[in-house]
Amino acid sequence: MGKIGLFDLENHFAFYGAYHSNPINIAFHMLFVWPIFFSALLILYFIPPFFDLPNFEFSLWGNHVILVWNVGFLVALIYSVFYASLDLKAGSLATLLCAICWVGSSFVANQLGLPLAWKVVLVIQVVCWTGQFIGHGVFEKRAPALLDNLVQALVMAPFFVLLEALQTLFGYEPYPGFHSAVQAKIEANINEWQKLIS
Repeated sequence: MGKIGLFDLENHFAFYGAYHSNPINIAFHMLFVWPIFFSALLILYFIPPFFDLPNFEFSLWGNHVILVWNVGFLVALIYSVFYASLDLKAGSLATLLCAICWVGSSFVANQLGLPLAWKVVLVIQVVCWTGQFIGHGVFEKRAPALLDNLVQALVMAPFFVLLEALQTLFGYEPYPGFHSAVQAKIEANINEWQKLIS
């Protein structure tokens, strides 16, 4: 059931969950994490493509869309493959969301152009990161996970909020007993942290 090392969803989720136990902070993350991912892909759109690969062009609602095989695509692909390897069901949904973000951000980038897109990205990033830091400082009263493990926090954040939403709305578990095992690890982590600060 559970995997080990890099693909151990239980440990990843417990690590991230230990920094996100307050319902308001979790709600802030559900609201702000995916826009951060989307806007990162939006600015990455303007990086030139790899190896002169031809762009994929099509029409969407009467607008011309150009998908560029560049770093933005690679980021979306890596996140998608990683999420699917952690849990095939939820990972497939996360893969769809990553693809939607990549296509959507490409569409928006194509419409805005770099002179306006970077300003939109800046506003989205500032607003969303500020909201998350408020969630941690005011409601969670614990520093964000990214201060302890930047890569794990940034890579797991979109999948964490998706799993959290699936669990809250539908009672979804990647496998039976997942939620209770993760909850026990989260509580142990929080107790250990509280002993350190007291």
